[in-house]
Amino acid sequence: MAEAYIIDAVRSPVGRRNGGLAKVHSADLGAHAMKSVVERSGVDPAAVDEVIFGCLDQIGPQAMDVARTSWLAAGLPESTPGTTIDRQCGSAQQAISFAAQAVMSGTSDLVVAGGVQNMSAIPMMSATAAAAGLGFPDPFSGSTGWTQRYGDQPVSQFHGAEMIAEKWGLTREVMEEFAITSHERALAAQAAGYFDREIEPLAGLLADEGPRVPDRAKIASLKPLTPGGRITAAMASQISDGSAALLLASERAVAEHGLTPRARIHHISARGDDPIIMLTAPIPATAHALARTGLTIDDIDIVEINEAFAPVVLAWLAETGADPAKVNVNGGAIALGHPLGATGAKLMTTMLHELERRGARYGLQTMCEAGGQANVTIIERL
Repeated sequence: MAEAYIIDAVRSPVGRRNGGLAKVHSADLGAHAMKSVVERSGVDPAAVDEVIFGCLDQIGPQAMDVARTSWLAAGLPESTPGTTIDRQCGSAQQAISFAAQAVMSGTSDLVVAGGVQNMSAIPMMSATAAAAGLGFPDPFSGSTGWTQRYGDQPVSQFHGAEMIAEKWGLTREVMEEFAITSHERALAAQAAGYFDREIEPLAGLLADEGPRVPDRAKIASLKPLTPGGRITAAMASQISDGSAALLLASERAVAEHGLTPRARIHHISARGDDPIIMLTAPIPATAHALARTGLTIDDIDIVEINEAFAPVVLAWLAETGADPAKVNVNGGAIALGHPLGATGAKLMTTMLHELERRGARYGLQTMCEAGGQANVTIIERL
């Protein structure tokens, strides 16, 4: 099978809600990552066949195919088309999968893939809220097929997180400790300069704004997000703004442009699970990926699993038997933030740089997505 190589990967700093990137137009935010990855790679931007970017809530500044508007806002050639996709939290990871498939199939030789999200400007669920304002119900109300299959059960990530905590017997205290560890690891990584190479500063912001010294007393005092529940804001990913982009290339493009691959895409796949509990799909998706590749979880050197909520990762750890010391080693979305449409590319950028820093071989990335879905990508450092 033809190979898809990762030539470069870069991301913006991740801004907190109403923080340093809040007033950056989404097209300019996406443009920043696109232009940075092209410039770092040294390729002629006119040789890029396609831009594929993830983004949710595609309204306002994120409407009208923000992949295309970002590319043009970056001053890059009009000859390169763009496609914007929405696979919820996995949008950017799926964008990378589509890019890899295009390269592996021989359809394209050079593809920029990633994602962008400004959650300060366009709050989460804005598209649903806008539709409600026009008189449309939520995405599930009124569907005879959905109601016949799932009844009137709540379709909510918060409900799903609570279901996971209950099913796996995760106490509030255990989940709080996980969240605290996320911040501690992120702060340690920042202090050591581990993120410096992967971040291209923007709007005066040099580093991620999310990590902070945990206040255990304050964390313990927080009220649950749902009445009688265990999940608090401290155990959830932060609302954030950011962008990230990777350049993928074929063997022909590597030779033609004199490129040096940093990694290759070893495996891409996706799987689904119960859409009501919603957030458990990384478990069967990981099992599927390992079975297809013949690898074991012990063969994986670094794991990035999105910390949508603490119980998502804790349940995954319990089911896979992965070594926690290999998982989200520099913190996760609880500390570093989760700019929805960009996170899949942000995590892969971090995973690539960490594999290089350690001289390690395999990295596995997975993340839960609305609808009970999950992507898995395994990359091999070269």
